[in-house]
Amino acid sequence: MTTTANEQVTGPGGTPEGEGDFQELANTYRRELLAHCYRMTGSVHEAEDLVQETYLRAWRAFHGFEGRSSVRTWLYRIATNVCLTNLEGRNRRPLPAGLGTADSLAGDALEQDTEVPWLEPVPDAAVVVAERDTIRLAFIAALQHLPARQRAVLILRDVLRWSAKEVAEALETTPAAVNSALQRAHAQMEQVHATAETVEEDLDAHQKQLLDAYVEAFWRKDIDAIVGLLKTDAVWEMPPYLGWYRGAANIGRLIDTQCPGGAHDMPMLATTANGQPAFGLYMHNPAGGYDPFHLQVLDVDGDRVRHVVAFFGREVFETFGLPAHLTDDDVAALRP
Repeated sequence: MTTTANEQVTGPGGTPEGEGDFQELANTYRRELLAHCYRMTGSVHEAEDLVQETYLRAWRAFHGFEGRSSVRTWLYRIATNVCLTNLEGRNRRPLPAGLGTADSLAGDALEQDTEVPWLEPVPDAAVVVAERDTIRLAFIAALQHLPARQRAVLILRDVLRWSAKEVAEALETTPAAVNSALQRAHAQMEQVHATAETVEEDLDAHQKQLLDAYVEAFWRKDIDAIVGLLKTDAVWEMPPYLGWYRGAANIGRLIDTQCPGGAHDMPMLATTANGQPAFGLYMHNPAGGYDPFHLQVLDVDGDRVRHVVAFFGREVFETFGLPAHLTDDDVAALRP
């Protein structure tokens, strides 16, 4: 879809808004448009570029907006089609468990693939996460199984709650085609056992204690404690490594035998990603201090952790605004 011509933004009194108001509009909707582009692409870096492209197109067409829809809807239409153009001929962004391979056993050789365009986490601070269920890693990963247009239809219909007619206008198709695409998208999501599930707004006191115990267990590298904090059928993934691991005991052996850190080598800094608790885990550097190792995004289920995705790479820490290095004094200040 190209931006509609002969449209003009109008203010509350029906008078045309000036060009100076465009930046205010951009700032108003930037975080939710970033969330939308992230749902479409699975990459926070691509989403940032696509939001910029959206605003560039909107700026060029700003004098042509008639107000037949809200500015918000107009921007979403542009953003959706910018994403669809970007996704043409592109591979989906998976997590290791989404590659279709069997789960691994601790002790298997660790194989990584830096050529795969892996799914990326997104900082809560960068996006609007009022509906946390639609930004969680499991849901974003499931969306990646859909062709791009089906993905767009499902997001516009199920997340943004647009009517079939509104989606059809945005995608230049028919309501019947939209409903058919949505039906196929729902069927595919069911095959991968993924839905946007209801998520509690905040962790309760017991879950906060669970996370404190989790951080402490890694600091002490207490494998029994780590295993006890995981659900029996917990899953552990760590892109760009291709293997993924199921079962608390199996995950414990992985951390025990294939994680290079020992006791008091792995402090964590708390953050949030995809509406979920997350921790930047640092690794002791023999030369002094602690360097970024991986960012863990946790899915907490009741009083246990059921899924962990550990994202490797210093750039992940940069995206989340986490320090590039911790000193011994920094870590001492973190300790109770």
